[in-house]
Amino acid sequence: MIDAKTISKMAEEFVEGTPGFVVDVSVAAGNVIRISLDNDDNTSIENCMALSRHIEGSLDREEEDFSLDVGSPGLDQPLKVLRQYKKLVGKQVIVLPKVGKKIEGDLVSVEEEEGEMSGLVLKTLEKKRIEGRKAKQWVEEEHPFNACDLEWTKVKISFK
Repeated sequence: MIDAKTISKMAEEFVEGTPGFVVDVSVAAGNVIRISLDNDDNTSIENCMALSRHIEGSLDREEEDFSLDVGSPGLDQPLKVLRQYKKLVGKQVIVLPKVGKKIEGDLVSVEEEEGEMSGLVLKTLEKKRIEGRKAKQWVEEEHPFNACDLEWTKVKISFK
């Protein structure tokens, strides 16, 4: 069976020094290889095709047959790596804490520890009733989260 670590190393070496980065690599039964590739700018089909050709050229089908799928992470997929979080600072995201309800807001900052996302700060804007006032007022709040307290973080899809 083809090893996911080997594939991951090949992919990481290929994108090194480029705006591209590997989000996830998996190898399922029957050597079904799936690589999720993102980019600091925009992921293009050309980037995915180039990585696919590189991996295919590095493996020997005579030795082990395989299936290879290289694509970008879907907009509906949770963020997995620090670089995804960093590229979304200033953008709208949705977080689901392990305790509580979903919160939508602007990703203000990302904290890192040893190359991993350790926390983030989300800024929300919502109408709340202020004591002593009849009408609700817009209130801006910052919500800090530790990575261990989050189920997932996703990009908020907007068609504005």
